Amino acid sequence: MKKSILILVSVVIMGYLIFSAFYFSGSSRDKQCVRFEVIINDSNITRFVDSKEIVNLVKRKDLYPVGKKFGEINTLEIRDAILTNRLVESAKVYTTAKGSIVASIRQREPVLRVISDTKGSFYVDKDRKIMPLSSNYAVYLPVATGLIDEEFAQNELYDFAMFLRNNPEWDAWVEQIVVRRNNEVVLIPRAGDFKIIMGSLNNYSDKLKKFDLFVKRGLNVVGWNRYSEINLKYDNQVVATRK
Repeated sequence: MKKSILILVSVVIMGYLIFSAFYFSGSSRDKQCVRFEVIINDSNITRFVDSKEIVNLVKRKDLYPVGKKFGEINTLEIRDAILTNRLVESAKVYTTAKGSIVASIRQREPVLRVISDTKGSFYVDKDRKIMPLSSNYAVYLPVATGLIDEEFAQNELYDFAMFLRNNPEWDAWVEQIVVRRNNEVVLIPRAGDFKIIMGSLNNYSDKLKKFDLFVKRGLNVVGWNRYSEINLKYDNQVVATRK
């Protein structure tokens, strides 16, 4: 008897849940969207994208949800439209019980700014991808200028920029990275009126260690204005050119 009652109760509960799912699903599809909210999750770090810009983008794509029934709104299409902004890394679009559509956005994170003589200006992001500059916001980053193609920017220069990022003492030293023919690199330091000739970026960590030793034993002794160039290209030596 008890078993039969338990089965009956289970059937009734299951039937109610199925009915509720269909009923409330149908009623929510007929409900109108009353608000479109854009959340920029990392806006306290960078401000490449703002909420108004995203709203205008969705409107241009004729996907603005406010006033439409939820059954007519495709959140995946709204997400894909937002992702056409090349400064956006990811976007999630979802509905709320209060009748809103929410777009939760994360911006791309640049690690290097490039001003190329041949390719123009762009960023390289943390995933080694090229991203455009923003007219809204500029971020403090290592700057590379000169004869730079995208492949060199995404590989050797990216690795060097990440080294600077992970070593603040060197990041504070380097004001500009100049790239010459054959990817020969020259560093412009923040202190001192001289250039640091790196040559290729192979073994850049070892080359910077040589420079650090030269500063301690040379520049700090003879003065910072004696040399015009400090060349680190050669193995086991530093070649300094006097002014």
